[in-house]
Amino acid sequence: MTDILANHSCTASTFSTPTLFGAEILSVDTNLVKNYSFDVPTGWRYTQPSVNVENVTFCNITVTYTHPGLNDTINVETWLPVNGWNERLYAAGGGGWIAGRFVLSYGPMAAAIQEGYAAVTSDAGVGSSPSAGSSLSAEWALISPGNLNLIAFDDLGHVTLNDAAIIAKDLIESYYGQAPSYSYWNGCSQGGRQASVLAQQYPTAYDGIIAAAPALFWAELMTSSVWPAFYMDSTKQYPHSCELTELTSLAISVCDELDDVKDGLIAEPEECRQKFSPSDYIGTVFNCSDTATNMKISPAAVAVANAAWDGPSFSNGDFMWYGYEIGSDLTTIAATTCDENGQCIPDGREQLHTMYQGFILRDPSTNLTEVTHKQFDYMFRTLQRIFSSSMAATDPDLSDFKNAGGKMITYHGLADEKITPAGTLDYYKQVMKLDNGTSDFFRYYRIPGLAHCWGGAGGQPESLFDQLRMWVENGTAPEASPVRIQQSGNTTREEIICPYPKKATFEKACTKSTSTAACWSCK
Repeated sequence: MTDILANHSCTASTFSTPTLFGAEILSVDTNLVKNYSFDVPTGWRYTQPSVNVENVTFCNITVTYTHPGLNDTINVETWLPVNGWNERLYAAGGGGWIAGRFVLSYGPMAAAIQEGYAAVTSDAGVGSSPSAGSSLSAEWALISPGNLNLIAFDDLGHVTLNDAAIIAKDLIESYYGQAPSYSYWNGCSQGGRQASVLAQQYPTAYDGIIAAAPALFWAELMTSSVWPAFYMDSTKQYPHSCELTELTSLAISVCDELDDVKDGLIAEPEECRQKFSPSDYIGTVFNCSDTATNMKISPAAVAVANAAWDGPSFSNGDFMWYGYEIGSDLTTIAATTCDENGQCIPDGREQLHTMYQGFILRDPSTNLTEVTHKQFDYMFRTLQRIFSSSMAATDPDLSDFKNAGGKMITYHGLADEKITPAGTLDYYKQVMKLDNGTSDFFRYYRIPGLAHCWGGAGGQPESLFDQLRMWVENGTAPEASPVRIQQSGNTTREEIICPYPKKATFEKACTKSTSTAACWSCK
């Protein structure tokens, strides 16, 4: 590939004011960054390996703009390599309530620059400080007591996503004298939600999209996150964390080999729900690491585990949303803190109360001591109404993205402790129902044992981004993708993941080592 050099200097005069319909550009600031280094850990790029970025040089352009009359201020930050540009644009997604311009954006962007990409990120006007990333302290969410900042939700939800793509491509053309040949988005969680919105609403913004562990159903995600704490308080059942850990270990031992392979992972969560009955283990004695004593699994632990796995329900018992999969970390999902007398309280109680105060009462100063089940029902319905037009990414009609030639890959860890993969599967099935050729442009990978975006016992899908590029640029659709699983004794095991509905199948007659990916196929 041609080594494209910048044909202009990194100064404001190089860049004409970008044209963005409906916006007023407030400033264009430039800064030549030299010898920039960043050690990007495993998982931070989701579908790409870790990398040590050393001494890269790039032109950093920050475009600040507003939508007149809406009283917002948005910053788009674009990094352009001074030499060696590979004619491609790389956009890094956000996390939590942060759209971008934070450490989990900057790490992947630094790696992208080293690999020759131009890169872009945006704060969507809601900031990028740690407090901005939390629903508990997002100052921008309320413009005054009783009044939600609906403009900010729209900016974060979808408007600024397309804006950033337009601005970055404009700056690229000014700097190099040509537009990017291909544009890619790589994000997880909030970044996966953003990715999905782009495919649904702005189908020409990016040619290739990674939408990992996507927060598609925003109201449902918020409700699910506080359901275990609500359930514990409403039923007055507060188990020790070690009980939940023991139940998870028991479930893995029962369900591990449902895929005919013993690797410490649950690959068939639906079958596991039929096979594993936690109530069978009430009274089982185990050693609790929290107390350094032997304990028995209590009925409370089983009830709370079942509530987390089943998911939130309405006060009349009707289904509200999916639960987390068996095998995910219940000590995070249903965390408790216990005192020296063994009295426990749910860690998520404060989050539930703050969410209700902020989004339902819309007055954080309100004194709230409990939430009834009827109020929990009302909270869910209200959150759905608030976020349906701004944050939700649930439109299954991707025909415009398909017709534009776009390609998208989604993955979700089956041990995700933040966003249930059941919602992602539900969405993918909706897309498949509308288009029986879904796999021609959109593929979904379920990853046993993987936690939220990265971590857990499962393997990281570090080849998927390169497979996406091959799909976009050469028409080579991805099939199996390798993952490396860390095993006990500091050993690793090579397996594969497959695009749904295919499953990774181990060939029992394979003469190679069972730790070799060559013994696996997608069926």
